[in-house]
Amino acid sequence: MASLRRAVFTAVPRLLSSSNSSSAATSDSLYRPILGLFSRVYSSNVCTQSIDFELSNEESKRRLFNRLMYRSKQRGYLELDLILGKWVEDHIHSMDENGIKSLVHVLDLENPDLWKWLTGQEQPPDTVNINPVFVAVRDKVMNNLSNHASRETRATPGQPWVRGWDDFKKGRDGPTAGNQ
Repeated sequence: MASLRRAVFTAVPRLLSSSNSSSAATSDSLYRPILGLFSRVYSSNVCTQSIDFELSNEESKRRLFNRLMYRSKQRGYLELDLILGKWVEDHIHSMDENGIKSLVHVLDLENPDLWKWLTGQEQPPDTVNINPVFVAVRDKVMNNLSNHASRETRATPGQPWVRGWDDFKKGRDGPTAGNQ
């Protein structure tokens, strides 16, 4: 609420001073400062822009790490929240500037695509496949799948996972795919 109040209090004097100084001001020039303020404060795509960060200052480093850990743990896709959140928590303090940029690139990916790429259901694009953070997370996921999940419960590489809880029913009335 304080940021909204600050945005309004800084935008209103600009509007009043610009309308008093020039009567020929266009509506576009009147609304541009307000939209700029609100888009910086309330945009949901703030994190998709390039992040300018400084790793020399401990306070800015701490804030950046907290922001990235929050983004990795609160994606809204439980499986990715657990996988990415734990991985970032374990590795973020040992990352350099290029590692953090790679992490931001991974965090900007869409959840369904990222999940399919990490679990081997689909092949990732080359730009994602060369990302060192993505490769490390995918290796961890595939290692955990190999060690803790039987082959029958996993999707065939390149195919989506469609098995359900009632796969044991075979025959004429059995399901063809999923939980039917």
